[in-house]
Amino acid sequence: MIPSPTAPVIEVTNLRKSYGGRTVVDDLSFSVAEGEIFGILGPNGAGKTTTVECIEGLRTPDSGKIRIAGLDPVADHAAVTQVLGAQLQESQLQAKLTVREALELYSAFYPHPADWRPLAERLGLVAQLDTRFGKLSGGQQQRLFIALALIGNPRVVVLDELTTGLDPRARRDTWEIVEDVRANGVTVLLVTHFMEEAQRLCDRIAVIDQGRITALDTPQGLISRTAGATIISFTPSAPLDDHEVAALPALASVEHKDGRVTLSGTDDTVTAVLSLLARNRITAHQLRVSDATLDDAFLDLTGASR
Repeated sequence: MIPSPTAPVIEVTNLRKSYGGRTVVDDLSFSVAEGEIFGILGPNGAGKTTTVECIEGLRTPDSGKIRIAGLDPVADHAAVTQVLGAQLQESQLQAKLTVREALELYSAFYPHPADWRPLAERLGLVAQLDTRFGKLSGGQQQRLFIALALIGNPRVVVLDELTTGLDPRARRDTWEIVEDVRANGVTVLLVTHFMEEAQRLCDRIAVIDQGRITALDTPQGLISRTAGATIISFTPSAPLDDHEVAALPALASVEHKDGRVTLSGTDDTVTAVLSLLARNRITAHQLRVSDATLDDAFLDLTGASR
Protein backbone atom coordinates (compact mmCIF):
# COMPACT_ATOMS: atom_id res chain seq x y z
CA MET A 1 0.00 0.00 0.00
CA ILE A 2 1.27 3.47 -0.87
CA PRO A 3 1.85 5.56 2.28
CA SER A 4 -0.40 8.52 2.99
CA PRO A 5 0.88 11.74 1.40
CA THR A 6 3.49 13.46 3.56
CA ALA A 7 6.33 15.88 2.95
CA PRO A 8 8.80 14.11 0.65
CA VAL A 9 11.88 12.71 2.38
CA ILE A 10 13.71 12.61 -0.99
CA GLU A 11 13.33 15.41 -3.54
CA VAL A 12 15.12 15.39 -6.89
CA THR A 13 14.51 18.37 -9.16
CA ASN A 14 15.87 18.87 -12.70
CA LEU A 15 18.93 16.71 -12.04
CA ARG A 16 21.59 16.68 -14.77
CA LYS A 17 24.93 14.89 -14.97
CA SER A 18 27.32 14.44 -17.91
CA TYR A 19 30.64 12.68 -18.42
CA GLY A 20 33.00 13.76 -21.20
CA GLY A 21 30.24 15.61 -23.00
CA ARG A 22 27.82 12.66 -22.81
CA THR A 23 24.65 13.34 -20.84
CA VAL A 24 23.96 10.45 -18.47
CA VAL A 25 21.18 12.01 -16.37
CA ASP A 26 18.97 14.44 -18.26
CA ASP A 27 16.57 16.66 -16.28
CA LEU A 28 15.30 14.06 -13.79
CA SER A 29 12.67 15.04 -11.23
CA PHE A 30 10.85 12.88 -8.68
CA SER A 31 10.06 12.74 -4.97
CA VAL A 32 9.76 9.92 -2.44
CA ALA A 33 7.35 9.98 0.50
CA GLU A 34 8.29 8.99 4.03
CA GLY A 35 7.86 5.23 4.48
CA GLU A 36 7.66 4.46 0.77
CA ILE A 37 9.54 1.79 -1.17
CA PHE A 38 10.39 3.66 -4.35
CA GLY A 39 11.89 1.72 -7.24
CA ILE A 40 14.18 2.84 -10.05
CA LEU A 41 14.19 0.63 -13.14
CA GLY A 42 15.99 0.99 -16.43
CA PRO A 43 18.23 -0.78 -18.94
CA ASN A 44 22.00 -0.86 -18.52
CA GLY A 45 23.49 2.59 -18.98
CA ALA A 46 20.18 4.35 -18.38
CA GLY A 47 21.60 6.56 -15.60
CA LYS A 48 20.18 4.74 -12.59
CA THR A 49 23.37 4.35 -10.58
CA THR A 50 24.57 7.87 -11.39
CA THR A 51 21.25 9.23 -10.14
CA VAL A 52 21.55 7.26 -6.91
CA GLU A 53 25.19 8.27 -6.41
CA CYS A 54 24.15 11.92 -6.71
CA ILE A 55 21.44 11.31 -4.09
CA GLU A 56 24.01 9.69 -1.80
CA GLY A 57 26.40 12.63 -2.25
CA LEU A 58 29.03 10.43 -3.93
CA ARG A 59 28.82 12.51 -7.12
CA THR A 60 28.20 16.21 -7.62
CA PRO A 61 25.40 17.02 -10.10
CA ASP A 62 26.09 19.40 -12.97
CA SER A 63 22.80 21.13 -12.17
CA GLY A 64 19.52 20.58 -10.39
CA LYS A 65 18.60 20.18 -6.75
CA ILE A 66 18.54 17.19 -4.40
CA ARG A 67 17.26 17.20 -0.84
CA ILE A 68 17.34 14.32 1.63
CA ALA A 69 15.17 15.18 4.64
CA GLY A 70 15.76 18.82 3.65
CA LEU A 71 19.55 18.43 3.39
CA ASP A 72 21.85 18.88 0.40
CA PRO A 73 23.83 15.63 -0.11
CA VAL A 74 26.97 17.56 -1.15
CA ALA A 75 26.89 20.73 0.95
CA ASP A 76 25.50 18.90 4.02
CA HIS A 77 27.22 15.58 3.37
CA ALA A 78 28.17 14.85 6.99
CA ALA A 79 24.60 15.48 8.14
CA VAL A 80 23.15 13.40 5.29
CA THR A 81 25.24 10.39 6.33
CA GLN A 82 23.37 10.45 9.64
CA VAL A 83 19.95 10.09 7.97
CA LEU A 84 20.82 8.00 4.90
CA GLY A 85 22.24 4.48 4.76
CA ALA A 86 23.42 2.84 1.54
CA GLN A 87 24.12 -0.59 0.15
CA LEU A 88 26.18 0.12 -2.96
CA GLN A 89 26.00 -1.79 -6.25
CA GLU A 90 29.51 -3.15 -5.64
CA SER A 91 30.65 -3.47 -2.04
CA GLN A 92 33.53 -5.31 -0.40
CA LEU A 93 35.06 -5.58 3.04
CA GLN A 94 38.50 -6.79 4.08
CA ALA A 95 38.34 -10.59 3.71
CA LYS A 96 39.63 -11.32 7.25
CA LEU A 97 37.18 -8.96 8.98
CA THR A 98 34.54 -10.89 10.90
CA VAL A 99 30.86 -10.00 10.85
CA ARG A 100 31.07 -8.93 14.51
CA GLU A 101 34.08 -6.68 13.82
CA ALA A 102 32.35 -5.08 10.82
CA LEU A 103 29.22 -4.33 12.85
CA GLU A 104 31.23 -2.89 15.74
CA LEU A 105 33.39 -0.81 13.37
CA TYR A 106 30.43 0.72 11.53
CA SER A 107 28.62 1.37 14.82
CA ALA A 108 31.56 3.59 15.81
CA PHE A 109 30.85 5.88 12.83
CA TYR A 110 27.55 7.15 14.28
CA PRO A 111 26.71 9.10 17.46
CA HIS A 112 23.49 7.13 18.04
CA PRO A 113 23.84 3.80 16.22
CA ALA A 114 21.33 1.00 16.31
CA ASP A 115 22.18 -1.86 18.66
CA TRP A 116 23.85 -4.24 16.21
CA ARG A 117 22.92 -7.36 18.19
CA PRO A 118 19.15 -7.35 17.54
CA LEU A 119 19.92 -6.08 14.04
CA ALA A 120 22.13 -9.12 13.42
CA GLU A 121 19.40 -11.37 14.79
CA ARG A 122 16.75 -9.75 12.59
CA LEU A 123 18.93 -10.25 9.52
CA GLY A 124 19.87 -13.83 10.33
CA LEU A 125 23.55 -13.15 11.00
CA VAL A 126 23.94 -14.38 14.59
CA ALA A 127 25.46 -17.71 13.55
CA GLN A 128 27.99 -15.88 11.34
CA LEU A 129 29.19 -13.27 13.87
CA ASP A 130 32.65 -14.84 14.12
CA THR A 131 32.86 -15.76 10.43
CA ARG A 132 35.29 -13.80 8.28
CA PHE A 133 33.80 -11.79 5.42
CA GLY A 134 35.71 -13.82 2.84
CA LYS A 135 34.01 -17.00 4.05
CA LEU A 136 30.44 -15.68 3.81
CA SER A 137 28.06 -16.82 1.07
CA GLY A 138 26.69 -14.23 -1.35
CA GLY A 139 23.38 -14.08 0.53
CA GLN A 140 25.15 -13.67 3.88
CA GLN A 141 27.28 -10.85 2.48
CA GLN A 142 24.17 -9.09 1.21
CA ARG A 143 22.50 -9.39 4.61
CA LEU A 144 25.62 -7.96 6.22
CA PHE A 145 25.63 -4.98 3.83
CA ILE A 146 21.97 -4.34 4.65
CA ALA A 147 22.87 -4.41 8.35
CA LEU A 148 25.70 -1.94 7.77
CA ALA A 149 23.33 0.32 5.81
CA LEU A 150 20.86 0.27 8.73
CA ILE A 151 23.26 0.49 11.63
CA GLY A 152 23.16 4.29 11.75
CA ASN A 153 19.37 4.29 12.33
CA PRO A 154 18.74 6.03 8.96
CA ARG A 155 15.44 7.50 7.85
CA VAL A 156 16.30 6.49 4.29
CA VAL A 157 18.18 3.48 2.94
CA VAL A 158 19.38 3.11 -0.66
CA LEU A 159 19.63 -0.45 -1.99
CA ASP A 160 21.39 -0.64 -5.38
CA GLU A 161 21.10 -3.99 -7.23
CA LEU A 162 20.39 -5.65 -3.92
CA THR A 163 19.93 -9.24 -5.07
CA THR A 164 22.21 -9.48 -8.10
CA GLY A 165 24.03 -12.82 -8.03
CA LEU A 166 21.80 -14.39 -5.38
CA ASP A 167 20.00 -17.70 -5.87
CA PRO A 168 16.17 -17.62 -5.89
CA ARG A 169 15.86 -18.67 -2.22
CA ALA A 170 18.34 -16.06 -1.01
CA ARG A 171 16.63 -13.45 -3.18
CA ARG A 172 13.23 -14.11 -1.64
CA ASP A 173 14.72 -14.09 1.86
CA THR A 174 16.23 -10.68 1.09
CA TRP A 175 12.87 -9.38 -0.16
CA GLU A 176 11.34 -10.28 3.21
CA ILE A 177 14.12 -8.33 4.91
CA VAL A 178 13.36 -5.23 2.79
CA GLU A 179 9.67 -5.49 3.69
CA ASP A 180 10.65 -5.76 7.35
CA VAL A 181 12.88 -2.68 7.02
CA ARG A 182 9.99 -0.63 5.64
CA ALA A 183 7.66 -1.97 8.34
CA ASN A 184 10.05 -0.41 10.85
CA GLY A 185 9.51 3.04 9.31
CA VAL A 186 12.52 3.30 6.99
CA THR A 187 12.06 4.80 3.52
CA VAL A 188 13.63 2.57 0.84
CA LEU A 189 15.05 3.65 -2.52
CA LEU A 190 15.50 0.44 -4.53
CA VAL A 191 17.47 0.17 -7.77
CA THR A 192 16.98 -3.17 -9.49
CA HIS A 193 17.05 -5.11 -12.75
CA PHE A 194 14.63 -7.73 -11.47
CA MET A 195 11.05 -7.01 -12.52
CA GLU A 196 9.57 -9.56 -10.11
CA GLU A 197 11.48 -7.86 -7.29
CA ALA A 198 10.17 -4.41 -8.23
CA GLN A 199 6.62 -5.67 -8.72
CA ARG A 200 6.56 -7.30 -5.30
CA LEU A 201 8.32 -4.63 -3.24
CA CYS A 202 7.74 -1.19 -4.71
CA ASP A 203 4.89 1.21 -4.00
CA ARG A 204 5.90 3.31 -7.02
CA ILE A 205 8.48 2.92 -9.76
CA ALA A 206 10.33 5.43 -11.94
CA VAL A 207 11.40 3.90 -15.25
CA ILE A 208 14.54 5.62 -16.53
CA ASP A 209 15.75 5.32 -20.13
CA GLN A 210 18.59 7.34 -21.67
CA GLY A 211 18.79 9.53 -18.59
CA ARG A 212 15.12 10.51 -18.55
CA ILE A 213 12.06 9.26 -16.69
CA THR A 214 9.79 7.61 -19.23
CA ALA A 215 7.12 6.63 -16.70
CA LEU A 216 6.40 6.96 -12.99
CA ASP A 217 3.54 4.97 -11.49
CA THR A 218 2.60 2.07 -9.26
CA PRO A 219 3.62 -1.37 -10.58
CA GLN A 220 0.01 -2.10 -11.53
CA GLY A 221 -0.32 1.33 -13.13
CA LEU A 222 2.72 0.65 -15.32
CA ILE A 223 1.37 -2.78 -16.27
CA SER A 224 -2.00 -1.30 -17.22
CA ARG A 225 -0.23 0.93 -19.76
CA THR A 226 0.99 -2.13 -21.64
CA ALA A 227 -0.64 -2.50 -25.03
CA GLY A 228 -1.37 -6.18 -24.34
CA ALA A 229 -2.29 -6.08 -20.68
CA THR A 230 -4.14 -9.42 -20.89
CA ILE A 231 -2.70 -12.53 -22.52
CA ILE A 232 -4.61 -15.60 -23.74
CA SER A 233 -2.85 -18.69 -25.08
CA PHE A 234 -4.18 -22.05 -26.29
CA THR A 235 -3.70 -24.85 -28.78
CA PRO A 236 -6.68 -24.80 -31.20
CA SER A 237 -8.23 -28.05 -32.42
CA ALA A 238 -8.41 -26.52 -35.91
CA PRO A 239 -6.69 -23.60 -37.67
CA LEU A 240 -8.00 -20.11 -36.98
CA ASP A 241 -8.92 -17.72 -39.76
CA ASP A 242 -6.22 -15.01 -39.84
CA HIS A 243 -8.69 -12.34 -40.97
CA GLU A 244 -11.06 -13.08 -38.10
CA VAL A 245 -8.17 -12.99 -35.63
CA ALA A 246 -6.89 -9.67 -37.01
CA ALA A 247 -10.37 -8.19 -36.53
CA LEU A 248 -10.48 -8.97 -32.80
CA PRO A 249 -11.05 -5.87 -30.62
CA ALA A 250 -8.05 -4.26 -28.88
CA LEU A 251 -5.70 -6.92 -30.24
CA ALA A 252 -2.07 -5.97 -29.51
CA SER A 253 -0.15 -8.99 -30.82
CA VAL A 254 -0.51 -12.52 -32.16
CA GLU A 255 2.09 -15.29 -32.00
CA HIS A 256 1.95 -18.78 -33.51
CA LYS A 257 4.51 -21.24 -32.18
CA ASP A 258 4.53 -25.05 -32.25
CA GLY A 259 0.81 -25.13 -32.94
CA ARG A 260 0.04 -22.85 -30.00
CA VAL A 261 -1.56 -19.41 -30.37
CA THR A 262 -0.81 -16.54 -27.98
CA LEU A 263 -2.71 -13.27 -28.25
CA SER A 264 -2.39 -10.13 -26.15
CA GLY A 265 -4.94 -7.38 -25.75
CA THR A 266 -7.57 -6.56 -23.15
CA ASP A 267 -10.40 -8.39 -21.42
CA ASP A 268 -12.54 -7.51 -24.47
CA THR A 269 -10.01 -9.38 -26.65
CA VAL A 270 -10.33 -12.49 -24.49
CA THR A 271 -14.13 -12.41 -24.65
CA ALA A 272 -14.01 -12.02 -28.42
CA VAL A 273 -11.51 -14.90 -28.80
CA LEU A 274 -13.77 -17.23 -26.82
CA SER A 275 -16.74 -16.20 -28.98
CA LEU A 276 -14.70 -16.78 -32.13
CA LEU A 277 -13.73 -20.27 -30.96
CA ALA A 278 -17.33 -21.16 -30.04
CA ARG A 279 -18.69 -19.80 -33.31
CA ASN A 280 -16.27 -21.94 -35.31
CA ARG A 281 -16.63 -24.97 -33.00
CA ILE A 282 -12.93 -24.94 -32.24
CA THR A 283 -11.75 -26.36 -28.95
CA ALA A 284 -9.02 -24.46 -27.06
CA HIS A 285 -6.70 -27.02 -25.49
CA GLN A 286 -4.55 -26.00 -22.51
CA LEU A 287 -6.24 -22.59 -22.37
CA ARG A 288 -4.41 -20.02 -20.25
CA VAL A 289 -5.43 -16.44 -19.50
CA SER A 290 -3.02 -14.19 -17.59
CA ASP A 291 -2.26 -10.55 -16.95
CA ALA A 292 0.79 -8.87 -18.40
CA THR A 293 3.73 -8.46 -16.03
CA LEU A 294 6.10 -5.66 -15.20
CA ASP A 295 8.51 -7.29 -17.68
CA ASP A 296 6.04 -6.56 -20.47
CA ALA A 297 5.54 -2.98 -19.29
CA PHE A 298 9.30 -2.43 -19.01
CA LEU A 299 9.88 -3.62 -22.59
CA ASP A 300 7.11 -1.34 -23.86
CA LEU A 301 8.35 1.69 -21.93
CA THR A 302 12.05 1.39 -22.70
CA GLY A 303 11.95 -0.06 -26.18
CA ALA A 304 14.17 -2.86 -24.89
CA SER A 305 12.34 -5.34 -27.07
CA ARG A 306 13.64 -3.70 -30.25
